[in-house]
Amino acid sequence: MRDGPIGWTGVSRRTRRESRAEEPGTSPGQEPKMPIVTIQQGPREVAQKRELVEKVTTAFVEALGVPAESVFVFVNEYQPENWGSAGRLTADK
Repeated sequence: MRDGPIGWTGVSRRTRRESRAEEPGTSPGQEPKMPIVTIQQGPREVAQKRELVEKVTTAFVEALGVPAESVFVFVNEYQPENWGSAGRLTADK
């Protein structure tokens, strides 16, 4: 017997609830409290990325009341030849 319908992922609600209880920052019956932030940008110096990650983490800690250790920040960098705007590659501007 299932606990509710199967979702689009093919996982029952009960299975999702049970798996959430094992995630960091959760307890049984709670939604995850682990913010994941993805920043997409052009190349920057390591010192700039270090400061950015620190400030983004601080903002999430203050706004959501989560521990800093639960905030994950991913920085994806793209070279100018790998992105564009207004119909032109950034490398061609």
